[in-house]
Amino acid sequence: MFAAERRQLILEMVRANGAVSLRELARVVQTSEVTVRRDVRALEAEGLLDRRHGGAVLPGGFTRESGFPQKSHLSTAEKTAIADLAAGLVGEGEAIVVGAGTTTQELARRLARVPGLTVVTNSLLVAQALAHANRVEVVMTGGTLRGSNYALVGSGAEQSLQGLRVSRAFLSGSGLTAERGLSTSNMLSASVDRALVQAAAEVVVLADHTKLGSDTMFQTVPTELITRLVTDEPPVHDERAATELQALADQGVEITVAGPGAESTAGDALPPGRQTRQEMPLPGQRRTQGGHGGPGGLGPQLRSAAALADGPVGRVADLRRR
Repeated sequence: MFAAERRQLILEMVRANGAVSLRELARVVQTSEVTVRRDVRALEAEGLLDRRHGGAVLPGGFTRESGFPQKSHLSTAEKTAIADLAAGLVGEGEAIVVGAGTTTQELARRLARVPGLTVVTNSLLVAQALAHANRVEVVMTGGTLRGSNYALVGSGAEQSLQGLRVSRAFLSGSGLTAERGLSTSNMLSASVDRALVQAAAEVVVLADHTKLGSDTMFQTVPTELITRLVTDEPPVHDERAATELQALADQGVEITVAGPGAESTAGDALPPGRQTRQEMPLPGQRRTQGGHGGPGGLGPQLRSAAALADGPVGRVADLRRR
């Protein structure tokens, strides 16, 4: 495919979906992400689209939020891996809140098998995913329906959360940076997400690597309130995502990276959230001679989530500097 044909196809995909990841663009045009990134840069120079970390959006995408149909087709494999791992953080009999989003919807599908669970949510999609789970109680907020993401927002939603206290909040958003934390493009959604955070003892953010380093209009969760980030492994050339992960770790956020599902020693697939992977350094770091953590060593590491398969949630990899 000639460069002009590739770029026309890229432009058509972005116009159709509002936002598309580089990985998805590369898959469709059957070329490398490096080549796609070059094409996107050229289209941006012509004012036809805007580059965002890990993808491309329509011009003015900083203030534009893609609807559910567009979001549901972005980074689907990454969202599935993140949801599988995040489900392992939830134990029997817990009470949690789950915010709106396509990644949290994937999480909800996996929570249907957790007995005695109580889920408070403002998302119709999350509630629908749990509707037939006979061992899960679903509590919905009040509020006004926002059709673009099937979420309840407004003062009714916020008031219904007053006085609530649960163990964890699981949230996603449009962007995540170490400087501002989690953010979204819609003011009403941001306000409800803040109310969800206030109801939880811990905050777990679910964000694929394309969100890392992206910043949108309304802050929902400042970095200091984020307990854990569950994300996927960025491509090796994605220095921006690697830098953002390290910056989040330096501020005390526990980072768990979902990778391809491994098999147990018995040969049976591990259940969702119990995937194991080898220990690995932060993307962009190079292995040098020397012991772990010592002079010339790896320094702060992005460790595997194997701890989830072997013990309680408290053993989730902690990237914070010691």
